Amino acid sequence: MLKRIPLSKLCKGMYINEFCGSWMDHPFWKAKFVLETDQDLEKIRSSAITELWIDTSKGLDVAGGQSEEEVAEETEAVLMAAETAPVAELRVSLDEEVSRAIKLCARSTEAVKTMFSDVRMGNAIDAENVQGMVDEITQSVARHPNALISLARLKNVDEYTYMHSVAVCALMIALARQLGLEEEEVREAGVAGLLHDVGKMAVPEAVLNKPGKLTDVEFEMVKGHPAAGAEILLTGKNVSPAAIEVALHHHEKVDGTGYPDALKGAEISLLSRMGAVCDVYDAITSDRPYKKGWDPAESIRKMAEWSKGHFDEAVFQAFVKTVGIYPTGSLVRLESGKLGVVMEQHEKSLLTPKVKVFFSAKAKTPIMQEILDLSKLVGRDKIIGRESAEDWGFRNIEELWSGVPSKKVTRPA
Repeated sequence: MLKRIPLSKLCKGMYINEFCGSWMDHPFWKAKFVLETDQDLEKIRSSAITELWIDTSKGLDVAGGQSEEEVAEETEAVLMAAETAPVAELRVSLDEEVSRAIKLCARSTEAVKTMFSDVRMGNAIDAENVQGMVDEITQSVARHPNALISLARLKNVDEYTYMHSVAVCALMIALARQLGLEEEEVREAGVAGLLHDVGKMAVPEAVLNKPGKLTDVEFEMVKGHPAAGAEILLTGKNVSPAAIEVALHHHEKVDGTGYPDALKGAEISLLSRMGAVCDVYDAITSDRPYKKGWDPAESIRKMAEWSKGHFDEAVFQAFVKTVGIYPTGSLVRLESGKLGVVMEQHEKSLLTPKVKVFFSAKAKTPIMQEILDLSKLVGRDKIIGRESAEDWGFRNIEELWSGVPSKKVTRPA
């Protein structure tokens, strides 16, 4: 039986099934193992993890904790709080914006790559040089927020850091608009998102792209990137205090268990609280050398599980309204037994997106592809769950909603 327990109840002999947190919160390459040594126990206690799942059928049990059913009910309540919120008005269709966003994503990634490479060589950043890029990304998000945000998830492993910066920039812009920030603040959020991980240029590439478990020394190197980023930006030109703040504090958590300064609640700036959510979402939905990314809907649900201590509640709710309970690209099962990929959100309800169906879960065979607007099928069909493309053996999910092979996204036009 799976059970979620607080870190204080963890002891040797327990079977750890999953850590409640992103991959940067702990130094373990794999999550499923029996906790056997004092050394590993101390590593977990000294990490940013505050809760975890144990499997009592494979290891020791403990009194208390929460069952899967209890956590699911709690998580559902968090997500449903955002269900009726309006999403941004779409100015163009997804197909139309995807064709533009592919080129913009490729150009932006190359520009970030060049800028970050200059940083590795010791050159100072001039934030004025990224304003044009941020403005273009802002315009794309305004036309159709799901296009660029969803495309930026489709990363080649060796380009992760650069595309991650573009993705967080787009997410920050969309979230800032959802929160009703002024246009200058929206732009500032975008620049901060683009530069938030510049400190990773102080970490050896071999460590950033390592396919296996990091050593303790390597893990500390990676955890040092926020401070390194702030230092790099402090020596740059035309860099706002807000961008420096986000670079330094995007790994803080509202309960004070984050790093590097263990700030709590309102001690963390609004943009940094936004950066924390955007950074985690893009990180856990992206493939890494050591871990395959989660489905977008699964990622939102996991973040909702962690949200109580990790994220600012209002910011996270606004984020769910921004990307959806079932974000574009999510594989879902309908009550009719059809499997489909989410295309676009509905303007009033996040539970009734447009879904492109393509497979029968009952017959286990492909079916004629068609786009269903679930807002027009209320009472006749609905989403009843999330599915794993890997479990079903589907390899072209991204092509179904984007219309292009994912590898094209990261190639400059």
